[in-house]
Amino acid sequence: MKSKIAIGGCALLGLALCGWGQQPPAEQTATPSEKSRGPGAGHDIGSGAGDVGKGAAKGTGELAKGTAKGAGDLVTLHPIDAGAAIGKGAVVAGKDATVGTAKGAGKITRGIGKGLRKIL
Repeated sequence: MKSKIAIGGCALLGLALCGWGQQPPAEQTATPSEKSRGPGAGHDIGSGAGDVGKGAAKGTGELAKGTAKGAGDLVTLHPIDAGAAIGKGAVVAGKDATVGTAKGAGKITRGIGKGLRKIL
């Protein structure tokens, strides 16, 4: 009697382990239009706001770097180099802020368009 229970238990355990190792059924594949949609409206808007912030932060860092180099040049009595360093820092800061703002504004606009398209 015990041997029948042991054999039955081993057989049941073997079947359970075989079923556990199988792969789950295949999911339905997405249609081509679902694959090419890309990120949603909220993602685009959030990503755009992040780009604006990154551009401003990078520009501020470049401005600070140029100002610090200019101050160092003034202390070491190099006024021409100081002016050039401050000017370069300001130009690079303006470029970084402009690029970040433009990229961010584009993404925000795209996200708003997606949101409006979904509503209308």
